[in-house]
Order: sequence, then C-alpha cells, then structure tokens
Amino acid sequence: MTLDERRKLLPLATRAALASVGMAVFLFGLKSFAAWHTGSVAMLGSLADTGLDLLASLVTLYGVRLAAQPADHDHRFGHGKAEALAALFQVALITASAGGIAWRAVLAMGETDPTQDAGFGIGVSIVAIAATGVLLWYQRRVIRSTGSVAIRADNVHYQSDVLLNAAVIAALVLDQWFGWHGADPLFGIAIALWLAFGAFKASSNAIDQLMDKEWPERQRAAFLDVAARQDGLKGIHDFRTRRSGAQDFAQFHMEVDRRLTVGAAHDLVEGVERNLKRAFPKVEVLIHLDPEGHVDTDNPLVEADVTPHWFGKRL
Repeated sequence: MTLDERRKLLPLATRAALASVGMAVFLFGLKSFAAWHTGSVAMLGSLADTGLDLLASLVTLYGVRLAAQPADHDHRFGHGKAEALAALFQVALITASAGGIAWRAVLAMGETDPTQDAGFGIGVSIVAIAATGVLLWYQRRVIRSTGSVAIRADNVHYQSDVLLNAAVIAALVLDQWFGWHGADPLFGIAIALWLAFGAFKASSNAIDQLMDKEWPERQRAAFLDVAARQDGLKGIHDFRTRRSGAQDFAQFHMEVDRRLTVGAAHDLVEGVERNLKRAFPKVEVLIHLDPEGHVDTDNPLVEADVTPHWFGKRL
C-alpha cells in the first residue's frame, strides 16, 4: 500500500474513532442515570468502565490523527510513543476507578436493601450491549479496510464491555428477583478486578513499547525468512527490532561476499529491502553491510548474537 493510498484510508479510521467517542458519550449519559436510579454497585462499575471507554476512545482518536503526521526534524522516528504515554495516563485512572468501585462494593456488603428498579437497569444494559454490538461491527469493517492498529485495540476493549454489561444484568436479576442481595456488591468487586486486570495489561503493553521490547519470536523468524530469500546473502546477525505505536522498526547486519564491489553489494541490500517492503509494508528497515565473516568486537550486543542467522534460524 502506497503512502497516498494510506492517506486516503485515514479518514475512514478517523470516522471509526469518532463513532467510538460518540458511542461512549451516549452510553455514559445513559448509565449515569441508571446508576443513580437503581443504586446498583455493578451498574456503577459499568458506568466507570464506560467513562474510561470515553477516555480511551479520545486517546484512540488522538492516536489515529497523530499516526497521519510524518516524522519531523525533532522526531525522526515518528510520534508513536505518545500512544504509550497516553496509555500509562489511562492506567492511573483505571486503577483509581477500580479501587473506588471495590471500596464502595465492600461497604455495600453489609446492606440488606435490594437495588431499585432492576428492570430499568437491565433494560439499560441490554441497550448498551446492542449499541456496542453495532460499534464492534462497524469497527471490524474499518479494520479490514485500513488495518488500523489503534481501531483494532479499541475494538478489543469494547468487546470486554459486552461481558461487563452481561455481568450487570446477572447481578440485578440475582439481587432483586432471587433475593440474593449480596450478588450486586460481589459483581461490583468482580468488575473492579476486571478493570484492574485491564489496567495491568495496558501498562505492560505501554511499558514494552517505551522500553523497546523485541518483537515476538514468530514475527522475528518470519521477517528473517523473507530477508534470507535474497540471492548472494551470506548471513544476518545483530538483528534488533522494536515497535512505536503503529510503526515497527527493524535493523540488522547483512553479510555478503567480501570480493563484491560496492555497487554490487548495494544492489543486494536494495533487493533485501524490496522483499521486506512487500512483505512488511509498515516496517522501517535499516541494514548495515558487512563482509562475510566480519565480527564487530566493539559492539557488546553482537557478542551475545555472533552466530549468523540463515532462513530464520541460528546456525
């Protein structure tokens, strides 16, 4: 996909992000009234999650728009890590919200009064599930067309909302119609734990990006397999990768016959770059050329990875 084609597809991803923001605003207003009307801790937890959904959707919108900005003089590798910083800010809010919901649920454990108007709360949750389902369907269409990583992450997040709204329905049914008054605070605690788990996963992903964690081994092997298809390539070593937002970066040392001219060796490098660009269009590749058998003893990273890679395997 060319740069012009990606720019044409960008408005579609932006519209999907705006739809996510609009849905979060609608559900937040609806659940705010439902939480006040029913007094349900589980509904309160669902409301808090929707509030965080709104923040996450705004960050997604910001990330999609930022992804359209090319690298500049001060940010030569782009602006992808801004998403990781924003994610850590979200983690702090999610953790605080989960703690507040859990505390409110613990206090409600000793209360014997049932929640009010469970039918209304259940109706709100059903509407939320249906509306979220429409958003998920639209996001999947956009993902198929654009491959947007930000919209894909937002889609996964909203899938969890369907489960949370189903938990609210179960809590209200058990509380008011089956007389199990402890169900509501227990489901509130469960939702708080779910939010805390989501915060942990979000923080792990954000920290991995900020710390330039390597790609998964399967992705690394697939990348090396493509690179090794070039005739005349004698070996690959010092292979390093990282991810920044939606952008991936890879660099490695490529070994060629030391008798080749500079021009011939350069042609081999361009051949590898073309193969990798076709297979991994979103990866920025940096290749350092070495004569066959050369080892850079001044680079400590190479000492830990001196065995050349060939066809995705170490020899």
